[in-house]
Amino acid sequence: MTFGDQGIDPYAQWAAEQERIRRHRRTRWAVAGATGAVLLAAVAAGTVMYTGGDEGDTAAPPPATASGTTAAPVVPSVTSSLPPDAPSALPSLLARPVVRPEQAFPATSVRLDDGSRYERVDLATTPDCAQGMSPELAALIEQGEGCLRLTAALFTDVERRSQVTVTVLSFRRVEDASSVFAMASMDPVTYQTVSLDPPPEAGMPTVPPGSAGVFRRLMTVRSVVFANGQWGDGAETEEAAITAQTEDLLQYVNDNVVAYEEG
Repeated sequence: MTFGDQGIDPYAQWAAEQERIRRHRRTRWAVAGATGAVLLAAVAAGTVMYTGGDEGDTAAPPPATASGTTAAPVVPSVTSSLPPDAPSALPSLLARPVVRPEQAFPATSVRLDDGSRYERVDLATTPDCAQGMSPELAALIEQGEGCLRLTAALFTDVERRSQVTVTVLSFRRVEDASSVFAMASMDPVTYQTVSLDPPPEAGMPTVPPGSAGVFRRLMTVRSVVFANGQWGDGAETEEAAITAQTEDLLQYVNDNVVAYEEG
């Protein structure tokens, strides 16, 4: 059984783009502290699941201009504004430092309320958010006042079969987080964050290019939390299981961010 078998294969585009970005950015991020500001509560979840066939070891390169240079991504102009019912406490909440890696991902061993257990096998953070996302998402963010920090963690289940990357993007403005969440919900293939490769010491395989998977997102007004879930061996079976793991870990991290943002 393949994930979301609908006759067309948009997930293959996502998987190919993930592999292209991985090859372009093989330098691992250094774990560091965070600075900036954040906010409030989870408001919505965007969900899309795609399936991918065997894409081999190569992926389609980005389009090139006549001079041979990589073409800049074409991104629609997006504007957003605060809703009229924005909380009066918003300015003081936004003045707080941005959520730090140890606040979003406080434990290496995670046990959720349903008893499921996961291990955090990698943690990476950077103020250069473009390192961990597609060029289109980076270009979208540049339309606003920018991303303050990107922090990502890779989780696996007790059998070490799954690989779920959860990424927190924190912004200077609520409006920019809203734009990113909206565009990623409408077109998650284009506006994506990148899954972490397992570090060598984890003893886990890198997910084969083109493998099936699932990805989700939540918004906390000023931060957007992404989750990408796949089986480490690239299996296209047990859709419900990998979906549940991805959604559960997304909610776990989102709850941590909300708890900090609400003070």
